[in-house]
Amino acid sequence: MAITSQQVVSLHYTLRTADGTVLDSSREREPMDYLHGHDNILAALESALEGCDVGDRKVVNLTPAEGFGERDEGLVQYFGRDAFGPGEINAGMRFQARTPEGQRSVTVLEVGEQQVKVDANHPLAGQALSWEVEVLEVRDATRAELSAGHPLGLDVSHTEIEDKKVRR
Repeated sequence: MAITSQQVVSLHYTLRTADGTVLDSSREREPMDYLHGHDNILAALESALEGCDVGDRKVVNLTPAEGFGERDEGLVQYFGRDAFGPGEINAGMRFQARTPEGQRSVTVLEVGEQQVKVDANHPLAGQALSWEVEVLEVRDATRAELSAGHPLGLDVSHTEIEDKKVRR
């Protein structure tokens, strides 16, 4: 079954930077599931997977704009230390900040006595990325999954109910 909209896709992936550094991989854990056509993954990656079938392997190279966007130095800002409340603040910590556009994750870059420098860019902004994917399973989404907009945890296509107990 080829990947089209309204299908749940299960795949293994390895995400690398342009120089080959591995950033993340599902190979040593459960595969990633997503609902195709519902913005569960990056649009350019989803587009590249359209039409792939079970067993297909593909390398998808994304520009920064296709991935997590170009870096925007306007998103690097200083805030008063008191804006972070009591407690220890260290470089590298991540926080959720309220912005006019909604919640945004920020990374602390520097901590001074009076000010804290934060970066609201995605950590992978400005980087070309390479996704190595292997399609493991493609199935039609259930009504509940379509309503939720993402795959649901229990795959009932491989489940039996026996004596009111679920057996896999």
